[in-house]
Amino acid sequence: MKKKLFILPLLAAMLTAVVFTGCGKSTGSTTNTANGSSSKPTIKVGSKDFTESLILGELYSEALEHAGYKVDRKLNLGDAVVHTSLVNGDIDLYPEYTGTGLLSILKEKPIYDSKAVYDEVSAKYKEKFKLIWLNPSEANDSQGLVITKKASDQYNIHTISDLQKNASKLRYASQGEFDKRADGLPALTKAYGQFNFKDEKIYNTGILYDILHSDKADVAVAATTDGQLSKDEFVLLQDDKHVWPPYNLAPVVRQDILTKNPDIKDILNKVTAKLDNKTLIKLNAEVDIDKKEYKTVAKEFYNQEFGK
Repeated sequence: MKKKLFILPLLAAMLTAVVFTGCGKSTGSTTNTANGSSSKPTIKVGSKDFTESLILGELYSEALEHAGYKVDRKLNLGDAVVHTSLVNGDIDLYPEYTGTGLLSILKEKPIYDSKAVYDEVSAKYKEKFKLIWLNPSEANDSQGLVITKKASDQYNIHTISDLQKNASKLRYASQGEFDKRADGLPALTKAYGQFNFKDEKIYNTGILYDILHSDKADVAVAATTDGQLSKDEFVLLQDDKHVWPPYNLAPVVRQDILTKNPDIKDILNKVTAKLDNKTLIKLNAEVDIDKKEYKTVAKEFYNQEFGK
């Protein structure tokens, strides 16, 4: 009987301890995972609808998920709607180019110094749209002209000045838009003089490199981080008179999102620091030439640079 009487209060004490311990857990932080994901919001990541932007949007998503954020991917948006989507809050961030922000969004005159362009778009985006440009990368995805190595070697053409002097010997392939845009061929003509090509034809953008490869043209419109530039048969011409403004890549993020989640800045800046033209050409080539999925390419690059 003494033993039974002793055990009853002991059990009561143990049950009381358990109850209070449970109550203590229920009133604490909801974070119970290693990376604290349960306390972090969902971030809506956007991108434009071309290979490089899709890779970058996925790369940002990978980085945020590894930091404990949930990500709602809203990739593959049209050029005409992606900025509006960010301003309206349909997305929280996406990869953009400083030159595009300056010319297409702010409608300002070209500036040719990389830092000056970044400073201008950074200040104006914050003032007008409450959007924040994070650190710019070394990568500069600008407009360009590409020539076959065969023609480059034959006529000793390495710059756009060289091209202008030898234009009458060369066949030119364009997608049409470049020939009319103020910052396209008209801008080149103003700086370098007339380009009196031997032959001029318009093709779909997606087959311009195939046209060069099949010897149906010698020079074509390009972008400076095209995956096809990884091939030795193509040479990107130097814009030696600096007609085009810089198009440095950077994440653009809603100010309210950064205010509530300031660590996003460091997360994405670490990704940006790994990007230059050589890297983007390689990543684009894996998708456009090797036919790998952009999601796979982004994940492999993230794991390679930052670990799983």
